[in-house]
Amino acid sequence: MSYLVDTDVLIDAFGGLGDAVETLDRLAVAGLSISIVSYGEMFEGMLRPTASSAPMDNLRIFLSSFEILGLNEATMERFAHIRSTLRQAGQLIPDFDLLIAATSLEHDLTLITRNQRHFNRIPLLRISVPGSQERLS
Repeated sequence: MSYLVDTDVLIDAFGGLGDAVETLDRLAVAGLSISIVSYGEMFEGMLRPTASSAPMDNLRIFLSSFEILGLNEATMERFAHIRSTLRQAGQLIPDFDLLIAATSLEHDLTLITRNQRHFNRIPLLRISVPGSQERLS
């Protein structure tokens, strides 16, 4: 089974937080990917007026260990279906989260995230929470 790493776990792992680092180290052999959306979110977080080029270089090195999955027509159609379903149920979540979930589903990956509050709303999405046993939904 392969995995898609959500932005919240990437932030934790890049910051050296134990559960996230241990989880990614343990699951790396199975294959770890990230969405191009998470890639952008990580860089946006680094773009502060006081940021130096060294952290950006460190971030590039960190992210180079992941396969980066882009958005294509099939992923965007899945995004639209999920968004429509959640809107009708009054359970809409942010579009970036929907794009990450659609990428995970389209590539048949388990999503590694701490954000169960949002992602538990999406049927058939498999979720693994760092520091706990994998939960399949």
